[in-house]
Parts: sequence; structure tokens; C-alpha cells
Amino acid sequence: MRDFRDAKVMAQTLREALHAKSVAFTTSESQELVARILGFRDWNVLAARIKASQPSATLATASRSASAGAGIPIVPMRDLVLFPHMISRIFVAREKTRQAVERAIVSDQRVVVVAQRNGSDDHPSTLRALNPVGVIANVIDCQTQVDGTLKVTVRGLQRTGIVRLTDDGFLAAEVMPMDDERDQSTEAATLSRAVLDAYQTYAKVDFSALPPGSKVRFGLPSIGNPSLLADTVAPLLSITIERQQQLLETSDVVTRLERLIELMSAGRPKAVG
Repeated sequence: MRDFRDAKVMAQTLREALHAKSVAFTTSESQELVARILGFRDWNVLAARIKASQPSATLATASRSASAGAGIPIVPMRDLVLFPHMISRIFVAREKTRQAVERAIVSDQRVVVVAQRNGSDDHPSTLRALNPVGVIANVIDCQTQVDGTLKVTVRGLQRTGIVRLTDDGFLAAEVMPMDDERDQSTEAATLSRAVLDAYQTYAKVDFSALPPGSKVRFGLPSIGNPSLLADTVAPLLSITIERQQQLLETSDVVTRLERLIELMSAGRPKAVG
């Protein structure tokens, strides 16, 4: 008898059955439907539950968490979702976050950048105050401003789940890095082309009319790395912090690409006024 561990097969079977009846259903839509049928909030929660149920995967991720993620200083962000490979300049004024950055600089330059659930929270110091997924990042530059604020440049490295927090003058986290799923699949490559096409419409730019290599000016990588492409396009969209966070939490690259296409198909939000 099938249970939640067979969810991917169930979603694929559902999609194929609907396709046979000429009903268009994306992979992400079928996964979300199966997740709800099985009683989970969404596919991300179900996928995490499946991964946790696999003994070998649990041991491997636990080992990786202990060796690569214990006690990394946390930088909570009010209005920014950092993605892997993304370089961003942030300003740090809160004392605990200043201490976290300073600790990172004198150790291995790593921090965990994570968006707060509530941007108005001045002291996000619990798991409930932070989103469950952030990004391990390198501090590549740090300058102290006249008022004591730190101007910090960070480069995102890898998605990571936040497992446990510690507070010893600054906030730090034990983390569990998240690997991409289906990043080298044929479906991901096909969707990468669709993402580039959708972005041309969304951004009102025609790549075919530009000289070869001009896509670099838009910060877009080639379709040879679907995960990198998805994480490059995501912060370019005019979408809410909540939607950006949902994309960050999506480790399945095919699902991430499909969601990007859906978001771009909706177009840019209209200005109010």
C-alpha cells in the first residue's frame, strides 16, 4: 500500500492520467495536490518529511550538519531574501547582528542570511521569528560607517534549513544544507528555455536582437545550469518577500522553474495611483 513516501510517483501518475484526458497539469500542480491529499501544508513540507524518513539520507545530512553547519552566525533580514550565487550589499545596525558579522569575519567568513517572518520585529531571536530556510553566505567585504552601521557585502552559497539556534551574545544556528533535486534532468533543461522566454516577455527585452553574449548584461547565466538560472531570475522579479521565500524553500529545481514561469506569466504588478 502506498504512503507519503510514494508521493512523487503518485504525483507523476496523476499528471499522466490527467494528460491522457487532455487536462494540462504541471509537475508542481500535481505535487501540490498530492501533498494536500496526504494532509500536508504544501509540497515543500511533504518533501522534507520524505527526506527525513530515509535512514541513509538522515545520517548523511545529520553528519553534514554537524561538520558544516554548527554555530554559524545569523544575519536576519527585514526585507531581503538572499539566493545562492547572489551578491548583495546589506546594512547591519542591530547590535547582535553586528556581533554575528564580526564573529564571522574573525572565523571563516560564513554567515546564514535569513529573512524574518515579521519585518518590524527588532529582536528576531527564535525559530518562530525566522523563516525555516536561509542561505549560507560568505562575507566578502565589511566597512564600518560613521554612525557605526556595518556595510556588508555577502555572496550566497547554498540553501540551508535552520535546525537550532544558540544565543551567546550573538545569534547563531545549527543548519542543514539543502541539495538541489532534479537540477540536471531533461525537464529542467526544457523549462530553463521556457524561463528565458518568459523573462524576455516579463522584462520587455528581446535577446535575439542583442549581440551574442549580451544576456550577461542582464545577469542571466546559460541554460546549462537550471538551478543557477532559477536563482538568478528569482530576485529580478517584482514579487513579494513571501513569494521569494517560497522560491528559496523549493529545492526541486523543476518545481522552482515552473513557479517562476507562473509568476512571470502573471506579469508585473500594476502601479497604484
